[in-house]
Amino acid sequence: MKGKASLLPASKSISNRALIINALAGNSSKLENLSDANDTQLMLRLVNSKDPIIDVEDAGTTMRFLTAYFSVTGQHKVMTGTERMKERPIGILVNALRTLGAEIDYLERDEYPPHEIKNFTGQKANELRVRGDVSSQYISALMMIAPVLPKGLTIIFEGKVGSRPYIEMTATLMKHFSVESSLLDDRVIIAHQDYRPSSFTVESDWSAASYWFAFTALAADASILLPRLTLNSVQGDSKIVEMGTSLGVNAKLENGLLNLTKCEAKKEFSWDFTHCPDLAQTVAVICAAKGINATFTGLESLRIKETDRIAALQNELRKIGADLIEHDNTRWTVTPSSNLPTAASFQTYKDHRMAMAFAPLATLMDVQVENRDVVRKSYPNFWNDMESFGFPVH
Repeated sequence: MKGKASLLPASKSISNRALIINALAGNSSKLENLSDANDTQLMLRLVNSKDPIIDVEDAGTTMRFLTAYFSVTGQHKVMTGTERMKERPIGILVNALRTLGAEIDYLERDEYPPHEIKNFTGQKANELRVRGDVSSQYISALMMIAPVLPKGLTIIFEGKVGSRPYIEMTATLMKHFSVESSLLDDRVIIAHQDYRPSSFTVESDWSAASYWFAFTALAADASILLPRLTLNSVQGDSKIVEMGTSLGVNAKLENGLLNLTKCEAKKEFSWDFTHCPDLAQTVAVICAAKGINATFTGLESLRIKETDRIAALQNELRKIGADLIEHDNTRWTVTPSSNLPTAASFQTYKDHRMAMAFAPLATLMDVQVENRDVVRKSYPNFWNDMESFGFPVH
């Protein structure tokens, strides 16, 4: 298995933050290499929309960032999305915005979309306490609007903070657009400041790159080149490089391309996914297929993603004779397969990461993926890239 993933997508996490910040800076920045993922294309279309109803479909980041943005810019909007989006909580963010001075009403069920943003009556508080163990996107959404508030904002993190690299990413992008923040262990302090327009180029998506680590780990032989990646990335999912050395993948930057090759995998693997939860599905499948006994922690946030990813993983891993066993809701163990089937069909649960996490099993068996179009959410060209390596999925 040799070749280059020709259209590795740009980071949608970085793209979506850049679009919100650009809007707050007056929409005059030059943004290059924005992600073609559906989540980002939605953000691009909706952030400056004059429509009274904003349908974010299944894009959680877009829902959260735009709720904060429309609130403090005083725009009257109804925020809605898919049926699954209506099951994903937003109460923590809405409560914080109400404390700041936003008037927001729920239209169906308390603490869940759809909700109506009515007005911003002026800043009523300059300090918030926000849980850090549910979604870092709430904190990032509040951070980005903080400098436009007349009194600035201090956000105090309550409890364990998950996905902290995404908070650090937000601070880094804000700095690129001339806003300083003080990010401490338990809080972030942001004074009132002005965003300044700036040119910005989005780097490739490490979450997307992780699937090619899986192909490399599972294939009999592999040499894969990935474009536009940096080892000192602000993306937390770049941790896949460190994980790869245990999973059988060596990554080396050569002439501007990341070269993935095979190496010896370890028999045991342990990782805390608190700060990189989007890698958990991919790594679980690798361990299950390669006979690696694994222990995972930090998976709690997976229950409120596009689907309950823990339940989905358990269902689909059992189809190859493996399992993900939960211990007291704090620790999970992967029981690897002792006898892989020759073919398997996997459900996606309308979750792009389920589709791409199980697709690399095509190196070992005939694979069928249901509702394969879900990958448009983050990596629209995934199946084309995969077929270019000679691995069609039905």
